[in-house]
Amino acid sequence: MTADAPGPAVEGRPPNPFLQVTLDELRRRTSTKWRTYPPDVLPLWVAEMDVLLAPAVREVLHRAIETGDTGYPAGQEYPEAVAAFAADRWGWTGVDPARTALVPDVMTGIVEVLRLLTGPGDIVVVTPPVYAPFYAFLEHADRAVAEAPLDASGRLDLQALEAAFAGARARCAHPAFLLCNPHNPTGAVHTRAELDAVSALARRHGVRVVSDEIHAPLVLPGARFVPYLSVADDGFALVSASKAWNLAGLKAAVVVAGPEAAGDLARLPEEVGHGPSHLGVLAHTAAFRDGGGWLDALLAALDENRRLLQQLVAEHLPTAALRAPEGTYLGWLDCRPLGLPPEAPSSGLAVVSDLDGPARFFLDHARVALSSGHVFGTGGAGHVRINLATSPAVLTEALTRMGRAVAARTG
Repeated sequence: MTADAPGPAVEGRPPNPFLQVTLDELRRRTSTKWRTYPPDVLPLWVAEMDVLLAPAVREVLHRAIETGDTGYPAGQEYPEAVAAFAADRWGWTGVDPARTALVPDVMTGIVEVLRLLTGPGDIVVVTPPVYAPFYAFLEHADRAVAEAPLDASGRLDLQALEAAFAGARARCAHPAFLLCNPHNPTGAVHTRAELDAVSALARRHGVRVVSDEIHAPLVLPGARFVPYLSVADDGFALVSASKAWNLAGLKAAVVVAGPEAAGDLARLPEEVGHGPSHLGVLAHTAAFRDGGGWLDALLAALDENRRLLQQLVAEHLPTAALRAPEGTYLGWLDCRPLGLPPEAPSSGLAVVSDLDGPARFFLDHARVALSSGHVFGTGGAGHVRINLATSPAVLTEALTRMGRAVAARTG
């Protein structure tokens, strides 16, 4: 495939971020996305976007490097920027910087919060298919995992959730629920009614809720993000600019506690706050505070790519079932109708091999790297997760290759 040249901006709107960097330039990157597979593979797997940094982020980092401002982070500018962003974008004024803490990243923050709320061996409920590292991080923290699978439409199943809450409460004194809001990998954006119901169930069964809201800024047209703490006062939320502004390598996140959880947050060990990078804090602060225009252009481009992906699946993989995201930049594709080799059986909740089944087939025969659905837990087998945060040219080439590979197998 030839490199796609950066495209011109359409008059009257910001440039499409996916058209500002060529494939040849992307292949010179040294991050996981571009170093895991050989150069002939199109990587649509890990959650890195094919974009340049937002100008506001780039400027603050350049300034820090030029002035040698590479010490330890200080101040409340990051949570203050999150609070202003939440009020402006979501109409939510519930982020009180006095009830926040800096942590190295969202998953580390989740584990540290769960250490406050639960004890070794206590049960944490998850709703699979769900972000695969939930399982590994929880098991490493010596917490037991209980599943409440999503329903057939890829949304929260409240009956399954209530059963899991009741079962967890019967087996341990301090159960918790790790919510993914918006949901990865299905891209569902939970409604206020759904979150109200979750809060009521959690209260009824004595379950504490920790909400992973790393994808919150990435809600696409047609849906609206609802912060969990806007419906519950006793929970926690973890937020970060890492997904929406492509800052995964610049470590920094914010824990937000509801009013009733302030006492729990006060017990967070002081040393946890030593983990965030100062450059990360500067970058994330600039993103939330000054990166709104760039984010708007990104969301418009993702909406276009979402429609393009639907068209490409219909054209090249017509029997597969795509769950186009309401939020995130991740498409969830049911490949079971394609008749591809299944994943190998696994025991327990943890998956040993992270590439199997349809994802292995598409890597081997189409040279397209996708995320295997089975690592996301119950309901994920036979699926792949597609990262659509790339140029239309790369997305088109990837789906064309995938369709060609399936046709060669079945023809």
